[in-house]
Amino acid sequence: MEDNPKKLGIRRITRDFPPAHFLFKVEAFSLLAKTGVEKRLSLYPNGDNKSNGNGFISLYLVIEETENLPLTWEVNVSFRLFVLDQIRDKYLTIEDGDGAVKRFHWMKTEWGFAQLISLDSFNDTCNGYLVGDCCIFGAEVFPLARNCKWECLSMVKQPEDNTIIFKMDHFSKLDRKCYESSVHTIGGSKWKLTVYPRGNVKFKGKALSVFLELVEANKLPPKRKVYAEYKLRVRNQMNDNHMEFSVERWFSATSVNWGYPQFMTLKVLHDPSKGYIVCDSLIVEAEINLVSQVKRFS
Repeated sequence: MEDNPKKLGIRRITRDFPPAHFLFKVEAFSLLAKTGVEKRLSLYPNGDNKSNGNGFISLYLVIEETENLPLTWEVNVSFRLFVLDQIRDKYLTIEDGDGAVKRFHWMKTEWGFAQLISLDSFNDTCNGYLVGDCCIFGAEVFPLARNCKWECLSMVKQPEDNTIIFKMDHFSKLDRKCYESSVHTIGGSKWKLTVYPRGNVKFKGKALSVFLELVEANKLPPKRKVYAEYKLRVRNQMNDNHMEFSVERWFSATSVNWGYPQFMTLKVLHDPSKGYIVCDSLIVEAEINLVSQVKRFS
């Protein structure tokens, strides 16, 4: 005769084959009724009174040899406990009805069932659980690999060394399509400026094109993005009347750079009275004032 399978959300079924991982035979069960026994399984023959186990056999799975583990250790498992029907050679299988995973850690080293099976059912010789003052319990334990990794997204305001200064000397003699600054690490990400002295695509020959690029954006995890608020600037070397634009942008593996193909017309750029080119040198800057940063924790 089996207990109510719906009691306390516990699932009870019978099966023919034994537990895969652990069997525990108790001889002279009646002599243990006053003391209990603890090994890999912690058995309360008269019930665990502290957990509403009066009138039941209480049985718990215990994790052992944790003394040398770090304080933050934890093990996540799903498990089943068993009682052998020695008459019919079948195993009463007890597990959480919802298949819940249990977390063992330094403050919780045992999990199980305070109401594993009623004492009336256990002691009834017709059920075969206690035969000749002997009984057999068992367990199957299925550890779950802990592959979870934590990530923390934060916004870093005014990160250190947040300005890329790209001085382009001998500007009138530059003949390549575009030029790149050195790579700067700002807010945990790598950045560089890309400048087209004579314009890019449809603005070729008409305007100066300036872009900020997230270096190694192609190495970002899928769907990962980096947010930045920044200013692109061509410095006025005669006064503080700089040409600059503010940008707010999410960078990703499919959007590695962002800027202005028509940053300023070539006519304005090359006008000596404007002060942008002095001694044949142009100074282009990117000032990153806010950037997202992801920290990983295992």
